[in-house]
Amino acid sequence: MAQCFCQLDDWDDVVVVKENTPTTLGCVDTTMRGNISINWMVKSLGENNWKLVLSATEKKKFSGGASKASMRLTDSNFQDSGVFSLYFQPTMEDSGRYACLIKQQERKLKERIVLLAILTVNAYPASPIRQYSTLRLIAKVTPDIAITKITWTAPGGIPMKSKKMPNTGTVAKLPQVQNNDSGTYVCTIYPRGNGANVLTADVDVTVDADKVASFTNITHGQIISTAVEAQTTFHLDCPSIQGDYVLLYWLPPDAKRHNNMKLVYQYDRWRGCTLQTEQSKILQLAGEPYNAEAGSFSFLLTPELKDGGLYICEVSLNDNMFSQRTTLSVLKVKTRRYGSKLELLCLYSERSQVQNAEWKHNNESRKLKMTSNGPGSLSTTVQLPITSGVTGNYTCILELKNGRVIRVEEVIRLPPKESVNDTAPPLLPSLSALLLPVPLVAAAVGVLLWRQKHISDRGIEQSLSVRSGDTENIYENPEDVRQAPPQGSVYMDLKPRGEDDVYKELER
Repeated sequence: MAQCFCQLDDWDDVVVVKENTPTTLGCVDTTMRGNISINWMVKSLGENNWKLVLSATEKKKFSGGASKASMRLTDSNFQDSGVFSLYFQPTMEDSGRYACLIKQQERKLKERIVLLAILTVNAYPASPIRQYSTLRLIAKVTPDIAITKITWTAPGGIPMKSKKMPNTGTVAKLPQVQNNDSGTYVCTIYPRGNGANVLTADVDVTVDADKVASFTNITHGQIISTAVEAQTTFHLDCPSIQGDYVLLYWLPPDAKRHNNMKLVYQYDRWRGCTLQTEQSKILQLAGEPYNAEAGSFSFLLTPELKDGGLYICEVSLNDNMFSQRTTLSVLKVKTRRYGSKLELLCLYSERSQVQNAEWKHNNESRKLKMTSNGPGSLSTTVQLPITSGVTGNYTCILELKNGRVIRVEEVIRLPPKESVNDTAPPLLPSLSALLLPVPLVAAAVGVLLWRQKHISDRGIEQSLSVRSGDTENIYENPEDVRQAPPQGSVYMDLKPRGEDDVYKELER
């Protein structure tokens, strides 16, 4: 049964060292001198029993079965100095707990336990590395309970994203390295315990400016052939591998040559950078259950008609590439009116994978006449005005060569009836019509009173208006006014009948 290091009080000190580095496990007590003996023992990882490493007294020194060739006491005169520390150059297999046991006449005076953890640091591939390779920096401490964390720093002191992976260690990656990525990368280890000193390890990286990596190991997934309605969100699959970065290429619909392939999206989860293009406006990295920051990639695409075509999603893991291809047709339905007809138009892209396209009415007994206005276009017409005989659901059906079918409906309804009340004139006059005649009536009354004084003796009914062109006449002919378009004024034809008939005319 493997030994579990889960309690901090299992040891008195923690020592973390790089593999094959000269190391001293401290054990010092200057109060203990004289006739004493020292035993160094080890309990390796996965072991339950202690094994003797080194035993020493004043007269003799003995190495146990777990001893290394390089092991020795730092001070051979330990009985006088009180320094009982152990020196050696450990390898990964030497990690574990070491006990410094001090005795005097078989009586234990002191015991000190030190947890020794071994650090290994590696970089892949070895320098000099080719351009566009993926640099992998791996730091591992055994046992990892001896530390709190490990960090990686790029040249210039720039923190790097890293991840702790089981049985591997803390990994930092730099995909698609270029010349300016050369330099010294620093690994920093933080041991457990109060006042424990951090440990650093350097890795020098050189990028070969004359050599470029090529992805010869490309794994291709199954080709997906599908269709989607325009402006509808579509899930664009990527390889299901947990990778380092993702590239999305696009070949426009119905393209004759594949050399028109465009890089439309790129995301590097280690550098945390995204390359987007004009096409990227209709793209976004998918969320749950995917997680781009953790290397699980997929896209959400909201295409227009022109955004159909071939999509290639490539996911890189280290220096291996995985590819997934999706051929996408986009279907769009729209209506347009010309003359006495309403045209229902069905448009679709990436025609190479379309087996058949047709219009259908929900009344199957009704046969629709269909015409093509060119490649990727199919229309049917409805006579105007719309009657109940032509209403219903018109469906454009697109069938792909692999048997997949997509349908888009257009509903034709009777136009709404116009309300009579909406066009009827208002029953009440406007406020301006009510206010405007008031001063005109008052003026007319004054004129009538004046004219009555001069014409009442004649007893002859006479109009207030005189011939047009008379200079003293300030009124217009009432008949002319009635025939002329309104000019914003109100005219009244008032004709007195007698001496006391002025107000009777006004009442009329």
